[in-house]
Amino acid sequence: MAVCARLCGVGPARGCRRRGAAREQRRGGAGDSEPDTDTDPEEAGGGGGGGSEEDEEAAERIEGGRPLPHPAEAGPAGRAPLSILELPPELLVQIFGSLPGTDLPSLARVCTTFRRILRTDTIWRRRCREGTARPENMGSVKTCGSWRSQECPVEMFMPSVDGLFIIGWMYLPPHDPHVDDPMRFKPLFRIHLMERKAATVECMYGHKGPHNGHIQIVKKDEFSTKCNQTDHHRMSGGRQEEFRTWLREEWGRTLEDIFHEHMQELILMKFIYTSQYDNCLTYRRIYLPPSSPDDLIKPGLFKGTYGSHGLEIVMLSFHGKKAKGTKITGDPNIPAGQQTVEIDLAHPLHLADIENLRDFSELSRIVLEVQEQVRREEQEQEHRQEEEDPSQPAAKPLGGEGAEGEDTAAGTEGSTQDKAPASQPFVLPIGVISRNEDYPRTCRICYYGTGLIAGHGFTSPERTPGVFVLFDDDRFGFIWLDLKSFSLYSRIKVAFQNADAPSREAFDEMLKNIQSLAT
Repeated sequence: MAVCARLCGVGPARGCRRRGAAREQRRGGAGDSEPDTDTDPEEAGGGGGGGSEEDEEAAERIEGGRPLPHPAEAGPAGRAPLSILELPPELLVQIFGSLPGTDLPSLARVCTTFRRILRTDTIWRRRCREGTARPENMGSVKTCGSWRSQECPVEMFMPSVDGLFIIGWMYLPPHDPHVDDPMRFKPLFRIHLMERKAATVECMYGHKGPHNGHIQIVKKDEFSTKCNQTDHHRMSGGRQEEFRTWLREEWGRTLEDIFHEHMQELILMKFIYTSQYDNCLTYRRIYLPPSSPDDLIKPGLFKGTYGSHGLEIVMLSFHGKKAKGTKITGDPNIPAGQQTVEIDLAHPLHLADIENLRDFSELSRIVLEVQEQVRREEQEQEHRQEEEDPSQPAAKPLGGEGAEGEDTAAGTEGSTQDKAPASQPFVLPIGVISRNEDYPRTCRICYYGTGLIAGHGFTSPERTPGVFVLFDDDRFGFIWLDLKSFSLYSRIKVAFQNADAPSREAFDEMLKNIQSLAT
């Protein structure tokens, strides 16, 4: 490092003979003054303190984008830079980004300019993707993408690189029932990248500022965090003050604002459920669903209203002629990882008559007729399969991808979609409850679907019929017939980098894993 500093004219060793000779030549007095020597200031007893003003001056010159030439070093246009500090910042980013990640903390200590350049996100994102900047106890975790808490499945977080730190951000839905509002987020933990041998971890949960924590890699795409000072999570007023603070931050209201006793009970259950997991959490990677040109809309993450449970995050993905909505966050009834809704894209519903929509009984009649049709098609498919090969097991309900009955339905659905109007009027049936009354009054198309309902603790789960309503590219809804309830979903427009599934098989395996954990 000292040799590099001497050649480039940076750091504590700046007695470069070439640079000194060039400086004297520009001053026009090369023969009248003594040339610089090769002796380092530290070797001569200078202690390296003489370079601090030059560091600050170089940092000021690089602040505006490209470095400005030093007044004393201004020469003919097009001359080669004599110091690495004179290189454009974007070139320094490329140079530093190609160095081993374990050397970057030392490089940041050379001078103020280097430290400022090293705060560029591009450098650290590259290091984190390659896994070369990790301390020994951090394993091989990739820091970009989205993750979900395994023990506390009401949280979702995404790490980001901020200068010399990795920060884990918890992403929260907006306050109920405003699904179109942007996501909220707050820090969970912070990892210092200045140490080579061990990561310094700070827990940022609670209201008393950062405190000591720990992080451990469990296996690929899975890690755990632990708080070593959980007293920082507690409040002086006890659990009652903590509950009121949580209610105000998570729901945007006070307990006095909620008059419905059943809703108060559900909110209290959710608080108890989440607050017991503030000590040690394990996170697993979440892949965003792959997309296809044949998809109804772009798959991804959506915020949805769930009655008294508030807003939750759902992942919409397409699987042949089925669309699935998987819960990424959960509630005391349906945990995260479960398939909250399933849409049968082979069975569109014709609800162009606005009066059919207003009359709940008429809407129910239409949906139940389609449900019976689906059951008959399933039975016929199973019967055909048994006749062709009795030794093969019967097909699963609702047909798998590539099933024969699904291919036939696909052609029917395609012709139906071609004839469907660009938009049609939409209104909720009388008697259906909606947390958000500001839903669109026109929709593109409706489909038959099923929704998952259960009692507290995921008891007696069952799939019930419903109506999937596509409003536009970023919003859809679902009418739960048995509950007489309507959920409105709005797309999450946060850019999650490096979160796309590497393959369809990897995404399907991820869905299977999170569902098995929830079960």
